Amino acid sequence: MKRLFIYITFASLIVAGCTKKFDSINTDPTQASAANFDPNLLLPTAEIGYMSAIQGYSGPILFQSMWVQIFANAEYPTYYSNGDKYVASGNILTYDASTWNNAYTAASKAHEIINLTKTNDAMVNLRGVALIVQLLNLELVTDVYGDCPYFQALQAKSGISLPVYDKQQDIYPAMLNTLDSVINTLDPSKAKPTNDIIYKGDIGEWKKFGYSLLLRMAMRLTKVDPATAQKYAEMAYAGGTFSSNADNAFITFDHTDGYNNGNSAALQVPEDYSQVKWGKNLIDMLKASNDPRLPVISEVPMPGKANSANESLAGDPTPANQQGMPNGYDQNGGATDISKAPAYPGATGTVNDINVVGGYSRPTSALYIALNTPCFILTYAETELLLSEAAVRGWNVGASASVHYANGLSAALQTYGTMNGTTPISSATANAYATSHPLDVSSTTNSLMQINTQIWITLGTLFNFDEAWTNWRRSGYPVLTPVSYNGNFTGGTIPRRQLYPTSEATTNGANYKAAVAALTGGDQWTSRVWWDK
Repeated sequence: MKRLFIYITFASLIVAGCTKKFDSINTDPTQASAANFDPNLLLPTAEIGYMSAIQGYSGPILFQSMWVQIFANAEYPTYYSNGDKYVASGNILTYDASTWNNAYTAASKAHEIINLTKTNDAMVNLRGVALIVQLLNLELVTDVYGDCPYFQALQAKSGISLPVYDKQQDIYPAMLNTLDSVINTLDPSKAKPTNDIIYKGDIGEWKKFGYSLLLRMAMRLTKVDPATAQKYAEMAYAGGTFSSNADNAFITFDHTDGYNNGNSAALQVPEDYSQVKWGKNLIDMLKASNDPRLPVISEVPMPGKANSANESLAGDPTPANQQGMPNGYDQNGGATDISKAPAYPGATGTVNDINVVGGYSRPTSALYIALNTPCFILTYAETELLLSEAAVRGWNVGASASVHYANGLSAALQTYGTMNGTTPISSATANAYATSHPLDVSSTTNSLMQINTQIWITLGTLFNFDEAWTNWRRSGYPVLTPVSYNGNFTGGTIPRRQLYPTSEATTNGANYKAAVAALTGGDQWTSRVWWDK
């Protein structure tokens, strides 16, 4: 018994001695912790996460691209029926939830950067950029779905796992105020973010991006709170928005390492490649104005089904031969068969190799199909067009509406030079076109219609479908005729928002139910977000 007591005492002394160095002995020096982890490593994940939310089968190419009639697809049933005909496919709820899930995931990465750097003044620029990226993602969520968790979002580490849904009318003023504040913290004299895949840590560019994003946020409120919209739009211009295409925010994907443009990846699916076409409204507008973008962005496939599916076989870019497809048709032989569409161009190919939709224009393969094609977030062209609208409204944004419009139109034409190493439209051609197609200032209505139609064309042909849809909802331009296809889920109207993810009903039930109850008409595709009046 005495010997046992000695052993116990000896063991206790060993444990007591070890306890003094327990943490150092039991900490793997090769593993990251909050103390030794470089938060710069999270930044590209947050940035690419935003791209995941606005590209490909996350919803936009299946939903918004066709809701606003940038694209068309004459098939039924198919997953493109969600957008072209407002008819649900089997995976519609998965597609619907993707923007929510991807954007919140990206925002959480940015939020973690903020947490890891909050006491480190040397990382003030990384912290500021992370907050801008977080706001970019949260704005996307509220624009797509409406009321959503904002003030309590991303707070799981603080014990908030069931965040309340905040009103969009409360979210927007908070976002505008926060964005304005964080831009002022960016300091070019301090350390740059080291893993930035958008601007490579250039703080001057991030400040311009911040003010350009502030402008875009402000313009969301033109119908519901014009005073606040004017305040922040003027503030953004005074702070310094984009000044040329060199400021454009985009990510070029590294296909070699497995990072692909989601829209290009979708179009490389053989069925998508042969069936997804430019919409009739878009092509008609470009043809009517002899727009030099037409032969750059569109081509008619070579005749036949096999040729149209061959991604290495370029089509015919001749402007006179381009024809956009009307939305709402199928290939099923009934009243809505594409062969019965007005001005149907006819099938191409031979009897044994026929392509029913071969006469319609598709996105130019050389420009859009490569998996490393850049994905645009915000451009100088869009910024100048928004400033043109602000000037039409009488706000103080420097130049006249006509000057901003010409700047935006010329820049839009030249933007495609960023894509895949080509420069398809020269500055001389772009400037000449902008000069010969000035802003219609005969009335405010005509000006707003022309400006926002150009925003629609620019965003749509750069494949920024979410923003094309959002600006269409905000402005009402261009005027679009909805599709009324049998079995559609909107009663024959263009969707105005996306449904909340079905998982919210089980994971955050009480707050989800309160948000649904606050929606006029409930959780429907046709219910409107606050700023959409």
